Amino acid sequence: MSTIELPHLYSGKVRDIYDAGDDRLLLVTSDRLSAFDVVMGEPIPHKGRVLTAMSAFWFEHLADVVGNHLLSTRLDDLPPAARLAQWEGRIMLCRRAEMLPIECIVRGYLTGSAWKEYRADGTMHGQALPPGLLEAARLPEPVFTPSTKADAGHDENISFAAAVDLVGAEMAERARAVSLELYRRGAAWAAERGILIADTKFELGVVDGELVLADEVLTPDSSRFWPADAWAPGATPPSFDKQPVRDYLDGLDWDKQPPPPPLPAEVVEATSERYVRAYEWITGRQLSDWRG
Repeated sequence: MSTIELPHLYSGKVRDIYDAGDDRLLLVTSDRLSAFDVVMGEPIPHKGRVLTAMSAFWFEHLADVVGNHLLSTRLDDLPPAARLAQWEGRIMLCRRAEMLPIECIVRGYLTGSAWKEYRADGTMHGQALPPGLLEAARLPEPVFTPSTKADAGHDENISFAAAVDLVGAEMAERARAVSLELYRRGAAWAAERGILIADTKFELGVVDGELVLADEVLTPDSSRFWPADAWAPGATPPSFDKQPVRDYLDGLDWDKQPPPPPLPAEVVEATSERYVRAYEWITGRQLSDWRG
C-alpha cells in the first residue's frame, strides 16, 4: 500500500482533496457513486476518469469566458510521493480558491426540483413562469437559479436576492452573468453533438481577486444530459448518468438510508457505459486515449 505524504483535507461522496503546498490543492476523483445521497458499495468503472477528462476538456474550451483553477492533470507535476499509479487520469492539481457559498445553477429546461415547484405553484425559485408548461419543456431563456451549499442534507433553492445577501450585489451579478454564458456555450456545443444539457451546477471561487471556475464542469455528475433524439415536452428523457442505478433502486423496497443495497453487475456496467458515452459524444475523443 502506497503512503501519501500529502495532508488529507476532505473526502466527499466522489472526491478526495489533499493539500499540495504552495496554495495548491490536489483533487482525486474516485469511481464512487452516490444515489439519493447514499454512496453505493460498488464503484462504477471509468467514472473518475470520465469526470476528470470531461472537466479538463471544458476548462480548456471555456477558458475565454472565465479563468479556472486547473493547473495540471499530469502525475508528473505532483510531488514524487503523490505519483500513485492508481491516480493516473483521475487527478487535478489546482490553485486554491476561496469558494462562493452558493451553488451557481443554470436551468435550460423545466425538470427536477424546478418542475416540482412549477407543478405545485406555477413558479421556479419563486418567480412566475407562463402557465401550461409541460415537464421537460425548454425554457424561453436559460435561468440562473442559485442554491445554498449544505454541509449536511440537501442544498436549498434560494432567490437571486438571497444570493446577493450571501455574496454581495456585484459578485452575485458577476456569478450570474458568467454562469449563464458558460451554460449557453456548453449547451450549444453539446446540442451540435446530439446531447441536451437540461441544467447544470457550476462552482465559482476567487483566486487573487479574480472570479474563477472550479471543481468539475458540465459533467454527468453536475448536469442533466439528455439524448436530443429522445426529448419531447411532457416526459423526462433518460439521462447520461446514474439513471440505471436510480431506476434499479426505485424498484426496491429500500428506505434510501445507509447501508445501500448491492448493485447487480449489469446495472454497474450500464451506468459505466453511459458515463463513457457522454464523454465521447461531447468531446469527440475516445476515453481510451485519456490517461490511465
